[in-house]
Amino acid sequence: MKGPAQGQQALDLPGAVPAALRAALSDDRLARAAWSRLAEPGDPAAARLVAEVGAPLALEAVVAGRGPDRWRVRLREADPTADLAAVRAAGGRLLVPGDEEWPTTLADLDLDGTGERPLGAPFCLWVRGPAHLAEVTARSAALVGSRAATGYGQHVASDLAAGLADRGFAVVSGGAFGIDAAAHRAALAVRGVSVAVLACGVDRSYPSGNAALLSRLATEGALVSEVPPGTTPTRWRFLERNRLIAALTRGTVVVEAAWRSGALSTADRAERLMRPVGAVPGPVTSPASAGCHRLLRERAAVCVTSAEEVAELLGELGAEPLTAPRVERRPFDGLDREELRVAECLPRRGSADLERVARDAGLDLAAVQAVLGRLELSGHAVRAQDGWRRGVVS
Repeated sequence: MKGPAQGQQALDLPGAVPAALRAALSDDRLARAAWSRLAEPGDPAAARLVAEVGAPLALEAVVAGRGPDRWRVRLREADPTADLAAVRAAGGRLLVPGDEEWPTTLADLDLDGTGERPLGAPFCLWVRGPAHLAEVTARSAALVGSRAATGYGQHVASDLAAGLADRGFAVVSGGAFGIDAAAHRAALAVRGVSVAVLACGVDRSYPSGNAALLSRLATEGALVSEVPPGTTPTRWRFLERNRLIAALTRGTVVVEAAWRSGALSTADRAERLMRPVGAVPGPVTSPASAGCHRLLRERAAVCVTSAEEVAELLGELGAEPLTAPRVERRPFDGLDREELRVAECLPRRGSADLERVARDAGLDLAAVQAVLGRLELSGHAVRAQDGWRRGVVS
């Protein structure tokens, strides 16, 4: 870190506290709102400093000229009171750790179990929408995928989202085109809960083509961001946004993704957080599913093809065991090899004597006689006056 004199000279702030930040130096909520503007999402140094000394003292150190340039150069534009007024004007609210609505699973971002650097929990969350964030994310699934989705991918995403919403899961995604939008719309269509985690301020409609969808989510579900109102999206913020999607939910499913899709980063973050990851298989000739196949082949992703399988992937939260699909029973199901050979030689009409059945089946008489006894008991063979014929098994 640079010394106070050097830091103050760089900012031309000779010990003065910006008026907009004075209240934040003694108020945790305002200080966290300020930090959401000073530091980029996922900044491990900022997250560590705030965790160690608290948001107000960490902010005071930056104001005093200590800390990296990347924080200090944003001091002049930090005005947490104005940001709070802006989010309230948009019908939103600010959440900080300790609030009843704060999702406690976000703490896992500071406890990375892989031995690598922590992913960094957000300082605060800016939220629009009636959904109680802690309650809905406690039983939730992330459905993510390519923006350039195929018809197949959008169809599967819609089926999964609707099925999960029917089972009481909140569907969480990123509000983007393609798979994200299909998942959000399907969940809302069945009167389920859906949450979009954004890489921009919750008062912005990005992408603009999804403005109507985002507006509906703000009315019926929730829009969530760790950056303050008015913030524009960047490639970095999209990538860091993915860690929030992984941390907020109980599992992540990649519905459709190309070889280098950004959705794979969400799966990577979920793995690092020890959350289950599922992937939907696609046509082997489709580049749009190459990323999903990569997850299935090279990583610990589980193949999922239905909402029921996703619920099973999420473990006890699914509350219902996976049931096998109903399969039409065939006449010879359950027979062993010799029984099948004999049963196939029995005529449907008329009858055949023992010697003919033995000849057709290629078995000796004693064996055929024993098998016919078992087939008679199971209903697959019926004894006629001059031989045997095939029985009717329902």
